[in-house]
Amino acid sequence: MTSNTINSNSVDPNKNIALYQQVKDALLKFIHTQVWRPNTLIPTEQELMDTFKVSRTTIRQAINMLVQEGLLEKRQGKGTIVLPLKLVGNLGRLRGFAEEVMERGLVPNSQLIRAEFTTILNFEKSMLQVPENEKVLLIERIRFANDTPIALERSCWPEKIGQILMKYDLNSARYYEILESNNIFLKQANEKISAINATLHEADLLGIRGGEALLEMTRLSFGIDGHPMEYTRTKFRSDQYSYDIELTR
Repeated sequence: MTSNTINSNSVDPNKNIALYQQVKDALLKFIHTQVWRPNTLIPTEQELMDTFKVSRTTIRQAINMLVQEGLLEKRQGKGTIVLPLKLVGNLGRLRGFAEEVMERGLVPNSQLIRAEFTTILNFEKSMLQVPENEKVLLIERIRFANDTPIALERSCWPEKIGQILMKYDLNSARYYEILESNNIFLKQANEKISAINATLHEADLLGIRGGEALLEMTRLSFGIDGHPMEYTRTKFRSDQYSYDIELTR
């Protein structure tokens, strides 16, 4: 990767924004758009100085900010590399995976594994308070951020909601947006997080090694009438995803 890939016009000394912040924003764009791909070296300080026509101090300030934010890492004797982007979920907000990905400046996508109505998922039906003789919709997908597999998602929905979701392309469907467009709104959700190890099958789908650590999140969501409407179990790659919890006293 050379500095020729960077547009030096992105830094303007006449702007009312500090030069190091402008350089940081320019570098951040190349990380998010994967012009600088994960685990690759960024240009040297001298190359960046020549490109942006700024001082070494300005370049170092910008790079150090990105190091502190966990986007870059300095390695002795090698240079500065791009770290894989790690998604951060916030336990205080009810959001879908796609929303979390887009807030990080990445592109969400999915690969559908299966979608079917079934009557045999007794545990899930009990969580959703669905009668034994009624069906639920089971959807399993691999979730991606910028083409990197991040999680395995297994969601269950009451039949009436499932009939709505099945009208859409489930490879790209954003469930909450679909429901809201059909005047179905979520009010709250209960989540539980635990640590597990990936099975060989799960590891193969996520592109990791069998036995690697996963974060498993189960979510039971409720509509505005207080009735459960979604039960989802999502298994996240721990190297690509973490949770952020704000505590006060």
